Amino acid sequence: MTATPASSAATPPVVDRETWLRERNELLVREKAHTREGDAIAAARRQLPMTLMPTVTVRGPGGDTPLAEVFEGRRMLIAYFHMWHDDKPYGDQCEGCTFSTCHMQMLDYLHARDVTYAVFCQGPYDESAPFAEFMGYPFPWYSAKDSDPALADGREFGFIACYLRDGDQVYETYWTTGRGVEALTTSYHALDLTVYGRQENWENSPQGWPRVSGHPWRLNGRPTAQWSRPGVTPAVTS
Repeated sequence: MTATPASSAATPPVVDRETWLRERNELLVREKAHTREGDAIAAARRQLPMTLMPTVTVRGPGGDTPLAEVFEGRRMLIAYFHMWHDDKPYGDQCEGCTFSTCHMQMLDYLHARDVTYAVFCQGPYDESAPFAEFMGYPFPWYSAKDSDPALADGREFGFIACYLRDGDQVYETYWTTGRGVEALTTSYHALDLTVYGRQENWENSPQGWPRVSGHPWRLNGRPTAQWSRPGVTPAVTS
């Protein structure tokens, strides 16, 4: 991933402050409508029916773990189903799943609302758990490689599923994939506020706005988030 230097990128037109405030306030009307529609969709999401999960387990540090125990005593669970490429180095693991999960560093607010966040990895536990440790993830990590297929229910990994626990019974209440996973990615939400946005090719931006070239979630051969880890060097490419 490389980006156009800011010094050589185009810029918005310059206007007086009165004009700027007027146009900004016109956009605010649309932003408020967008917020209200989002609130209405969230309300509809909370009113969806739910479906009972069969008895399934995932593998964690203590071996096979019933799904109900993943809640860690809380009533709700958000699980990210993380792709995995067997026998591949960390630099070759899924950049999209790494991008999504690396944002989940502060879990206190979820816990305060009776929600546990966990990752269910597609790969074997013994192989993938060291990756979670390498990334410094603060959330529990499990393997779903040998879990009952009913857990993923035919869905490709790279999705979020939400569950509710009632005693020992677990119900799935919601799931999303694709851009729905952006609910986790606060970096994107912050970039959307800036003049150049995410700088990705699909965005409807003015001519001359900077664009990322190469993979938007990779830098020098590695998922971008890995560069914060001690001792990381560029991935070796053949």
